[in-house]
Amino acid sequence: MVEEQQELQRGLKNRHVQLISIGGAIGTGLFLGAGKTIQLAGPSILLAYLITGCVCFFIMRALGELLLSNTNNHSFLDFVAEYLGKKVAFVTGWTYWFCWVAIAMADLTAIGMYVRYWVPGVPQWLPELIALILLLGLNMVAVSLFGELEFWFALIKVVSIIAFIIVGIYMILTHYKTSAGPASITNLWSHGGFFPTGTKGFILSFQMVTFAFTGIELVGLVAGETKNPEKVLPEAINNIPIRIILFYLGSLFVIMSIYPWNSLDANNSPFVEVFSEIGITIAASLINLVVLSAAASACNSAIYSTGRMLRSLSQEGSAPKKFHQLTSHRVPGNALVFSTIVIFISVILNYVMPSEVFTLVSSIATTCFLFIWGILVYTHLKYRKSMLGKKEHTFKMPFYPYSNFLVFAYMIFICLVLFLGKDTRIALLLTPVWFIGLLIIYRMKYEKQSL
Repeated sequence: MVEEQQELQRGLKNRHVQLISIGGAIGTGLFLGAGKTIQLAGPSILLAYLITGCVCFFIMRALGELLLSNTNNHSFLDFVAEYLGKKVAFVTGWTYWFCWVAIAMADLTAIGMYVRYWVPGVPQWLPELIALILLLGLNMVAVSLFGELEFWFALIKVVSIIAFIIVGIYMILTHYKTSAGPASITNLWSHGGFFPTGTKGFILSFQMVTFAFTGIELVGLVAGETKNPEKVLPEAINNIPIRIILFYLGSLFVIMSIYPWNSLDANNSPFVEVFSEIGITIAASLINLVVLSAAASACNSAIYSTGRMLRSLSQEGSAPKKFHQLTSHRVPGNALVFSTIVIFISVILNYVMPSEVFTLVSSIATTCFLFIWGILVYTHLKYRKSMLGKKEHTFKMPFYPYSNFLVFAYMIFICLVLFLGKDTRIALLLTPVWFIGLLIIYRMKYEKQSL
């Protein structure tokens, strides 16, 4: 380890950050989780994604305004400490680290499931172990390599989804005949209506929809390692609504128009399933490769995030000092290795209970991200109040403070959704144990230092 170089490398370029911001909005939640949400809500899932996308845009604008108010801060955790205090920053930092650990676990699980599409006999845990080792090695090299890798991962996702939408539109316009009938926009309402599962199904779908957007704030985390945050960050954040409409609504609209919602398998990627069912085997394999790269991309981002967050915690004195150390490549090597060891638990879980892991870890991640997003928006609220009568940054959150309260209302709504779902309730009920444990640790640490 090199002690002298204690500043993270600002090796990310504008194209890296722009594509990373797209990658943060396109992940396993869309490619794999969409199957479950379509079964829960049917075509009304489009409305669920639109509502959640609007809420996430407000969250990102709050984050953007905070980060640009002081570009010397490398993460939103610095602002939490400044406006809400060290105790809240301690709990928030460790929770955010745990969020990304859970995200990585979900993505690794998806990798194992996608590989089994080609090799059904392979144990689900084996591809995950290989992927985890490879991604750790790539993250240990340099942040510029991370940026380059994410650039190409995201580019593959973007080009593939656009191609998928174009092919899908052609199939819809030509009424391409599938085993379930011709592709048509009428499939959106001719199989039980737009809300075929009723209000309950529509509401329950919000858990996986919200999970699909977890990690969208990654663009804020990488701002500390970009060369020109004042220019790059606003561009990345303001383009989020267009990306949500194109990638989420566009792709799901095409999927449910080509194939009726009630004919899709909740446990498989609907992207792969559409092409498999209509007999285009090569296209199905290509799409599976794309969704596999999406899962690898999301896991790569998760490993990156856990390392940076653990280093921030170390800087604040909330984690061991060794996690602050950088390698000769100016990446937080110790923090990355420790985080990867914890993520390895996913490999063990997939060995013991492979069919239940994805729902478990995705609901845990969703629950923890609700807390993070709530704290982020509350920190923004405190920041704006502190700026009364002072010169504020021009990149302001729209409709403040009503947009802040809208986000809070959405957080409460999702908590109720998690409680209603049998397979997500346990994650919600166990979450307070995590926070109580962190508060006990903080108190013990604080009392020890004060003696």
